[in-house]
Amino acid sequence: MPVNETLSTYSDWTYGAAVSVYFVAAVFYLCEAAFGRTKVRELVGAAKVAGTAEDGTWTPGLVVKQERSRAEKLGRMGVALTVLGALLQLISLVLRGFATERAPWGNMYEYGSLLTFAAVATWLVLMRAFPVRKLGGFVLVPVVILMFLGGTVLYAEAAPVQPALQSYWLVVHVSVISVSSGILLVPGVTSVLYLLKSSGRARFAKLPDADVLDRVAYRSTVFSFPLFTIGIICGAIWAEAAWGRFWGWDPKETVAFVCWVVYAAYLHARATAGWRGRPAAWINALGFALNVFNLFFINLVTTGLHSYAGVG
Repeated sequence: MPVNETLSTYSDWTYGAAVSVYFVAAVFYLCEAAFGRTKVRELVGAAKVAGTAEDGTWTPGLVVKQERSRAEKLGRMGVALTVLGALLQLISLVLRGFATERAPWGNMYEYGSLLTFAAVATWLVLMRAFPVRKLGGFVLVPVVILMFLGGTVLYAEAAPVQPALQSYWLVVHVSVISVSSGILLVPGVTSVLYLLKSSGRARFAKLPDADVLDRVAYRSTVFSFPLFTIGIICGAIWAEAAWGRFWGWDPKETVAFVCWVVYAAYLHARATAGWRGRPAAWINALGFALNVFNLFFINLVTTGLHSYAGVG
């Protein structure tokens, strides 16, 4: 089928714009993390304290108001830019899909774009639930690196997918695996930061409380692990339809299974009293490393039935 080159070009432009916006947002986050301090301005006035007197009289007191520092304003600008970058990246994916008239995750460039978009979207949700905005730079830096590599080394022109990928399972299996892997990038980074924070060194004092980091890592892993499991099961069903077997210990299948075992071990360790804290965080960090290893080394270096990188 023909490819709409105009839409493909617009997709590439919005992808590049998203990378640039994420980079600036990461700089803002890092500035807030490095220099952010909350200035407190005390205003002396009259405050009514409910229930202190039966007649409801006014009791003198202090009204304390937090004045946003310049670094905090940079952090808020970073959030706004992150939202803008996510919208640009989503538009890039949609345009690539319309340009090729297929699901826009048929090669490593597109797969990586969906994966990083899932990571950014997850981070935006977590920032609303936990006081972790200052960590945005630590999340966006690997996202920017992955997207830069995707737009340069791994870039593939918009084109129809190979015959082996022309299946509805491309929509189901690849999307679920990509999204779940992207979500798992966030607890991986958070677990590494937890290990730094719990080390007790003064240089990491500005990081959020270790308990907050632990809960962010755990809850995001709990959410993504079932998706990752569904993705592996769907892949096995697709493999049976395409290659006549559910499992063949292909390199990517093997590493994905090892990742699944590691994340299952993390969830078990996190629920076990003796393994909570740093031991569990080390396991999650190992899963993060395997996830990245599976994304790059297995797709680009080894040869297997999943070698559809679309590069080289």
